[in-house]
Parts: sequence; C-alpha cells; structure tokens
Amino acid sequence: MYRVANASEYLAITGVGINDVKLTKKAWVLPGQSCTVFDLSPVNYTFEVQAMSAEKLPFILPAVFTIGPKVDEYESLLKYARLLSHHDKLSNHVTDLVQGVIEGETRVLAASMTMEDIFKGTKEFKKEVFDKVQLELNQFGLLIYNANVKQLVDVSGHEYFSFLGQKTQKEAENQAKVDVAEAKMKGEIGAKSRQGQTMQNAAKIDAETKVYTIQRQGEGKKEEVKVNAEVKIYENKREAEVAEANAELAMKKAGWAKNAKMAEVEANKVVEIREAELQRDVEKMSAMTQTEKLRAEFLSKASVDFEAKVQKANWELYEKQKAAEAVLYKKEKEAEAERVSASASLFAKQQRADAELYAKKKEAEGLVALAEAQGKYLTKLLEALGGNYGALRDYLMINGGMYQEIAKTNAEAIQGLQPKISIWNNGDQMGEGGAMKDMAGVYKMLPPLLNAVHEQTGMVPPAWIGKLSDAN
Repeated sequence: MYRVANASEYLAITGVGINDVKLTKKAWVLPGQSCTVFDLSPVNYTFEVQAMSAEKLPFILPAVFTIGPKVDEYESLLKYARLLSHHDKLSNHVTDLVQGVIEGETRVLAASMTMEDIFKGTKEFKKEVFDKVQLELNQFGLLIYNANVKQLVDVSGHEYFSFLGQKTQKEAENQAKVDVAEAKMKGEIGAKSRQGQTMQNAAKIDAETKVYTIQRQGEGKKEEVKVNAEVKIYENKREAEVAEANAELAMKKAGWAKNAKMAEVEANKVVEIREAELQRDVEKMSAMTQTEKLRAEFLSKASVDFEAKVQKANWELYEKQKAAEAVLYKKEKEAEAERVSASASLFAKQQRADAELYAKKKEAEGLVALAEAQGKYLTKLLEALGGNYGALRDYLMINGGMYQEIAKTNAEAIQGLQPKISIWNNGDQMGEGGAMKDMAGVYKMLPPLLNAVHEQTGMVPPAWIGKLSDAN
C-alpha cells in the first residue's frame, strides 16, 4: 500500500527489509512492514510549578511551554519516532513526561537562588530554566519552541510577594510625595529666577542695542570711505590699462610692418634660390644624359660579351652537375643492390640456421623421447625379473646379440689359423682317464681366469658357466 504523509507529518516504517526505523514523507508499505504516522506540530503545555527558594520560601511559577519534535535534525526525529511517536502528544504520558522534566529542573534551579534573585532576575531565571529543560528534552528528540514564565505567585499561607508588593507600593507613594514637594520648590525658585533673568536680559539687550547702533554708524562711514578709495583705484587702473593697450598696439604695428618687409625680402630671395636650383638641376640632368649615352655606347658591347660568357659558364656547370648526378645515382643504385644482396644472403643464412636449430631441437626431442621410452622399457623388464640387475644385464646382452658378436669377432681373429694342440700328461698314460684328466685341468684353470677378467673389466661370467665367489 502506498502511504503519503501531510506537510506536518512523517511516516515511521519498520519491519521486513528495514534494520531500525525508516522516516520518510511517502513510501510503499510492503507486507510484513508496519507504518505509523506521527505529527510534528508543536503543542502548548501549561503548568504551575511549585518550587522553593534557597531561603525555604515556597512559591508557584506559572509557565507555558511550546514543545514539539525537532524537525531540523534527522537523529532527533529518529529518537522521537522510537520513544514517543506511538503516543498522542496530548496524552497523559507525554504531558507527564514534559511536566516532570520542567518541574525537576525548575525546582533544582530555584533551590540555588534566593527569592530576591528570582524576583528581580525573572528574565535570567527564565533563560536558565529554558536551557536546562532543553538539555533534558534532547534525549527525547523534543525542542522548546517558546517558553513563557508568568508572574510568580505566593503559596497559600506564604504572602511574600504580597508583602513585597505592598512594600513597593508604599515606597512608590512616599517617593511620589517627595517628588511633588520637590516639584513645588523647584517651581517657586524657577519663577523667581525667571523674573530676575528677564530684567537682567532686558538691561543687557538695551546696552547692546546702543553699542550696536554706534558700531553700525562708524562701520557705515568706513564703508563709504572704502568705496570712494576703491572707485579711485579702479579709475586709475583702467587709465593705466588703456595706456598699456595703446603702447602694445603701437609695438605690434611696428612688428607687423617689420615682418611684412622681411617677408617680402625673403620671398625675393627664395625665388632667386629656386631659380638657381632649377638651373643647376637642368645642367645636372644634361650631364647625366651625356654620361648615360657614352656609357650605353661603350658598355653595351661589354655587357653582351659578359652575358654570353656567363651563359656558356652556366651551361658547362649544368653539364658537370648532371654528370655528377648521374655518377652519384649509379653509385647509389650499386650500393642499394649490394645492400639488397647482403640482406638476401643474411636472410638465407638465418633461414638455414633456423632450420638447423629446428632439426637439432627435433633430434634432441627424439633422443629425449627415446631415452624416456628405454627408461620405461628397462623399468618394466627390471620389474618382470624381480629387480635382478644381473639377469637384466644378461638378457640385454643376449637380446642385443653381444655374445654372437663376441663369437664372430673371435672366429674372425683365428680364421685361417691351423692351430696344433698338443696334450702332455705326466700321469699314468695307461689309465682310462688320461685325456679326461687334461680336460679336468683346463676346467681347473677357469675360476682363476674368470676372477682375473672380472677384476680387470668388471664383467661377470654367465650364470650357466658358474658364479664367482665374491660376485653378487
């Protein structure tokens, strides 16, 4: 459901998807969520606080406080929403809460002040109460918009303010009587003083009038003499200015005549100078014309010869430059061809080197693969032979044809020989075992021979021949 708050209201939403409390003006309220609308308008709370001063004198302090949520701070609104939004602002709960805070702070403050201080410093007392109550209301998110403390009232049986008012009234009446007497005295003294001052001022004014009249007559005569002198001075000054103007005019006329004469002479001289300059220019131009004519006659031929030689030299220089450029172009092409050939040769060598390197790599990989295969092959044979290295060696020698090669090599070594075998027998020649005895002697020689071969070469005879005593 979509909820919208009025201008002086807020929505407090709790429930699914909200960690604490969400304050907003409008929102969708989802299933599993709760929405509370609370008003921000301030409310007037009227109290009559009973307090006691430091002299143990009780009194009643009528006060009206305008209190409401603090709308300028989000944290204060959260406090108000958590603690008081579910209560009506005019409910007993909120009223008791506010009244308790105000009464407590007012009593504590009044107990630290005398009745005279409270009565005379009502404004300061009101400010102290206001500040202390506001500190306590901050924890509920409330703000005091206005606080009006009325006149202090006596508690029944204690007429301190009544007696104090009577005292003030009597003091005011007595002071009024004194003020009336002082006013009468000041009025009589003032009237007499005014009469004397009037007579003094009249005499003073008469004397000042006579002095002023005489002064004005003398000043009139002074002004008349002064004006006559100034008129005479002005007339003399004007006559001097006229004479000066006439003299200046005569001097200017003489100057103008002089300047006119000099201008006439200068004009004549300028005409003569100009005629001389023009004659000189005519003669100069005539000389220059003659000179140019002679120069044209003598230099024309030289100029033609010079230009011809210059053209010829330029042509020879051009031919030499073209020849040099041709040679340079040929050298550049030859160098470029050599560079291309060297690049091709280097590329071919690099290709061959890469091919050889690739072949070596493949050969090495083949050897590695062969070695790995042989290793696996030998491992399998050794496992099949029960871990007997001697049997594995004999099998490899037989399978590799080593014994056949040895027999073939021995046969080739004695091929073509015609050995003669003689058998000597020092025993009984007539015995039946004469020849077999020699064979027995040969067999007796084999163990030492096999031991010698084993010591020198490390070779062990096959198992079918025999086993060495110190061999495994």
